Amino acid sequence: MSGSNDHIGAATRRYGKATIGEAIKRLRAGGLVAVPTETVYGLAADSTDAAAVAEIYRAKGRPDFNPLIVHVPDLQAAKRLGQFNALAVRFATALWPGPLTMVVPKTEDCPVAAAVTAGLDTIALRVPAHPVMRELLETSDLCLAAPSANRSGGISPTTADHVSRSLGTAAPLILDGGPCEQGIESTIVAVDGSDYRILRPGPVTPDQLEATAGKPAITAGSGKIEAPGQLASHYAPAKPVRLDAQTAGIDEYHIGFGPVAGDMNLSPGADLAEAASLLFAALHKAEASAKPDIAVAPIPCTGIGLALNDRLRRAASPK
Repeated sequence: MSGSNDHIGAATRRYGKATIGEAIKRLRAGGLVAVPTETVYGLAADSTDAAAVAEIYRAKGRPDFNPLIVHVPDLQAAKRLGQFNALAVRFATALWPGPLTMVVPKTEDCPVAAAVTAGLDTIALRVPAHPVMRELLETSDLCLAAPSANRSGGISPTTADHVSRSLGTAAPLILDGGPCEQGIESTIVAVDGSDYRILRPGPVTPDQLEATAGKPAITAGSGKIEAPGQLASHYAPAKPVRLDAQTAGIDEYHIGFGPVAGDMNLSPGADLAEAASLLFAALHKAEASAKPDIAVAPIPCTGIGLALNDRLRRAASPK
């Protein structure tokens, strides 16, 4: 666990049995709960409660064409909501629980609220690994729609403090599980028959997916929003962001990597996993600094670096 969270306020609760009970009571009454996962903090609601799901969109200011990920405790629960062919089962068996979201066709009697899938005939499903989210799912017997617990388009939250600062009273209960280990959102793949497409890069790398599937991803896409994280401008601070910056100007807060020291360094040893775990925290720190602009050092576009560069490109995209 992280240190004292007295500065966060009464809405935040340390993880514990009593807290889980309080969260379940709130969720069953149609309320929202911010909860940690191994990737980022999510703003959770009962996925079958249309009014609760609508409250997620209102709290985040999220566009209604952007679908939500539904978190479930296991593959058996996932199969009640989505159709899993042989390839989808292979991914689930090898990579769940973990930071992989699969987009699959909905079941005919899928009970989730229509807004969860934004009118699509597919559903995005994930079995998370974080112990707090897992206990919440297993104890509540709910399937939870849970996008990142921040204002839509802003920097994703990797601590309870980030959630509180972004959403304020819109997140009436925050389960504090400490900093998120992975630090960037899940990899999202769409399973299309015997093929798959990567809709959003993340902690599960293309090499891991290829090793599991026995083939690389295909690149053809539908051209429409099929899953979260596909908007051109996303994960963005309220300041201009300049990428591939070996040096920074006097007005720029410099996020370093490897030999580029910067004002703070994502990983002096050039460890991409360490950089991923700190990326959003660094953007939050840069946004809170006195400097009006942000510069980010070059980061290799290999392995999880693909996901890092994806998030940074969207953060730097014109609003």
